[in-house]
Amino acid sequence: MILKKFALIFLVVTLSLVSAQAADKPKITLDEFFNSVSFDGLKLSPDGKAVLIETERADWDQSVFRSEIWLYRDGQTSGALIPLTQSGRDSGAQWSPDGQWIAFLSERKSPPGKDEDSGDSKEGGTAQLYLISPNGGEAFPVTRGDEEVHAFTWSTDSHTLYFATRTPWTKAQKDANKKDWKDVNRYRGAERGDQIFSLDIAGAIARHAAAGSKPTDEAEEASDATPGSNALGSLPWHVSQLAAAPGGHKLALVSVSVSERQERVEECEIYSLDLATAALDRPLRQVTTNHAVEQNLKWSADGRHIFFLVEVGDVSGPYRDLQPHLYWVDAESGEVQQWGKDFVGAVSHYEVQGNQVLLAGRLGTEVALYSTARPADSFHKLGGWGGTYDSIATAEHSGRIAVVHSTLEKPTEIYLADSSDKLQDARPITSFNKLFTERDLPQGKPYRWKADDGTSVEGMLMYPPGKFEAKNLPLFVFIHGGPADADGNHFEMDWYQWDRLAANQGWLVFEPNYRGSTGYGDKFLLGIVPEIVSRPGKDILEGVDALLKDGIADADHLAVGGYSYGGYMTNWLITQSTRWKAAVTGAGAVEHVANWGNDDTTFDDAYFLGGLPWEQAQRYHDEAAIFQINKVRTPTHLVAGADDIRVAVAEDYLLDHALHNLGIPSDLLVFPGEGHSLAKNPWHGKIKVREELKWLQKYGGVPSVEQP
Repeated sequence: MILKKFALIFLVVTLSLVSAQAADKPKITLDEFFNSVSFDGLKLSPDGKAVLIETERADWDQSVFRSEIWLYRDGQTSGALIPLTQSGRDSGAQWSPDGQWIAFLSERKSPPGKDEDSGDSKEGGTAQLYLISPNGGEAFPVTRGDEEVHAFTWSTDSHTLYFATRTPWTKAQKDANKKDWKDVNRYRGAERGDQIFSLDIAGAIARHAAAGSKPTDEAEEASDATPGSNALGSLPWHVSQLAAAPGGHKLALVSVSVSERQERVEECEIYSLDLATAALDRPLRQVTTNHAVEQNLKWSADGRHIFFLVEVGDVSGPYRDLQPHLYWVDAESGEVQQWGKDFVGAVSHYEVQGNQVLLAGRLGTEVALYSTARPADSFHKLGGWGGTYDSIATAEHSGRIAVVHSTLEKPTEIYLADSSDKLQDARPITSFNKLFTERDLPQGKPYRWKADDGTSVEGMLMYPPGKFEAKNLPLFVFIHGGPADADGNHFEMDWYQWDRLAANQGWLVFEPNYRGSTGYGDKFLLGIVPEIVSRPGKDILEGVDALLKDGIADADHLAVGGYSYGGYMTNWLITQSTRWKAAVTGAGAVEHVANWGNDDTTFDDAYFLGGLPWEQAQRYHDEAAIFQINKVRTPTHLVAGADDIRVAVAEDYLLDHALHNLGIPSDLLVFPGEGHSLAKNPWHGKIKVREELKWLQKYGGVPSVEQP
C-alpha cells in the first residue's frame, strides 16, 4: 500500500512538472509558424559521407520562396552543414556517381560567364543545368538557351550529363512565330515535344574555364542549343524524368503531356533510349502501355528492370485510381509486376540499395519504413520510430541511410543512420525547425468511428495546448485534399496545413480520413466512386456525430474548412447541414461540368463521377453543391489562386456570387499570379491563414483566447 501511494504521489508530481514546463513554453505565433523550413530533396553521396539537402523557406523581403541546397559533411566537429548555393532558385541536386561533382537545376538569371545571381530579384530565369564541386568554388552553368531543362541524369561513369528540353528553335523560327502570331496564345498549337541531349562533362568544364568573362559570341547568342551538346532522340511529349541504366547502355524516361495537363493518360508512359544507336531519326522504344501515370524511375541493380511508382491510374487495365503502389517493368518484354501485393497501405517513397528495396509505406495514420528483396515478398517493417518518414536516401557504396522524419510533436528534420537496421540510432544532422521544440505544441491522437454501412473510418484529433483529451470542446473539421491523401502522425506547418494555429485558438481540430483517403486499402479508396462528395460527406458527418455522442465536441461550436478537395467537401457539407457556425474554403469546385473542362487532371474527375459529363449528366448534377446552395446558412470565407488550372477561380466566383445572392456572409480573396498551390509569394499563404483564423473566431462563437 505504501509503495502504491508513493507511486501515485510520484505520478502526480511528474505530471505537474510536465504541465508546468509546457505552461512555461509560449505558443507558436503566426510569424514563427510561417518561418518553418521544409525539405524538398535529399541525396547521399556515393560513399555515404556527405548529404545534399534541399530546403525551402520564405523570403519576406523579396516576397518569394527561397529554394537552396545545403551540404552536410560527416566527421566535422563544427560547421558540418554549409550552404552550397545561395541564389534561392536551386533544386534537383544529384551527385555524380564518382562523387566529384554535383549537378542541379537553377532558375537564377545570370548568363554564362557572369557572376552568380544573388537572389535579390523577385523574378527568376529559365531553369538551366549547373555544376558545382562539393569541395568548394562557384557553381557554373553547363546548359543555355530559352528552353528550360525539364529533366537530367548522370551517366554511370560520371563522364556525361543527359538532359531534356523542349525542341529548340532557331532564331529564324522564333522570328517567324513572333511575326505570324504576335502575342496570341495558341494553347496546344504552340507546344512541341522534347529532345534528349548528351553533354560531355570534361568539355563543358573546359569551355567554362576558357570562357572566363569574355562576351558570348553572337552566333551562340542566336542559338538555343547548348554548346557541345549532342541530340540523341526526340519525343512528341515532355520528359519529366531521366534515369541511366547500370553499365551506361540505356536511358529510361517518363513522358508527360506537352500542355502539362493530364488530359489523356496515354501521353504518360515509360520509354527507353539505346545510347549505342541513338539518333534523332530513330524513335524511342515505348516500354509501358497502360492507364497509369508513372513516376520516380529507378533501375534495378542488374539493369534489367525499371522501378516506378503510380499515384494516378492503374497499370493492370482500364483507368481507375488506386493507392500509390510500387512496380517494376521488364525493360525488354514490357511485363509489369507489383511489389508487395499483400501490403494494404500506400507506398510514398522508395530507394533501391543493391538488391534490396527500402520504402516508406502508409498504414492508417503512420508512415513507417519497410524493406523487401523480391516482388512476391511481403514488406518487412524496419525498427524505426513512430510518426512519418517523408523521404529516404541511400548510398551506392555504403549501407548508410538518410531520412526525413517527424511526429505530431517532433518537428521535421533530417536524420542519418549507419544502416537500415539501426534506424533507432539515427542522429539528426539538421536543426532548421528547432524553435518549435521550444513551443507549447498541441497534442493529438487517432480517432475511429463506424460509418452507416459498417465501415471503420479513422481520423486525427489535435487538441488545444493544455487540453489534451478534454471534453466538450469547440470543433473545427479540417478536411485534407487529394482526395488520395491522409492526415496522420506528422509535423507540417504551412498555408495548407495550419491545424496547429487553429488548435492554439481553442479549437479541437478533427482531420477525417474519409472514403477516398490512402493508407486503408484500395477498396476503401475506391469507395469514393461514383459518389465523389456524398459518400465522403457521410463519413465526415458521421465522425462529427460520434464526437458529439462521446462528449468530446461541443454541438454549439462547429466549424468546417479545407482546400482543394477539402474545399470541394467544405462546399458540399455546408449544403448538407446548418450546424456549421463558420466555414473556410479554398480552391474547391461547386459543380463538375465546367470544373471537368478547366481541370488539368480531367481523367480522374470523370472516373470519380463514373463517366464523362454527357455520359453521367444526372450524377454530375446530384453531386454538385451549387444545386443545393439554397440550403446554406453558414458564413463562408473563400480563397483562390488567380491562375489556378486545377480548380479554376471561376468556381470560387460562382460560390461567392451564390452566397451573396442568398444574403449569407462571405468574403473571397484572390491571390494574383498563384496557381493551385500558393507557391509564388509567401505573403499570400500567410494572409490566407490569418484571415481564415479571424473568420473562425468571428463566426465560430469561440471565446476569445490569446492570439498567436
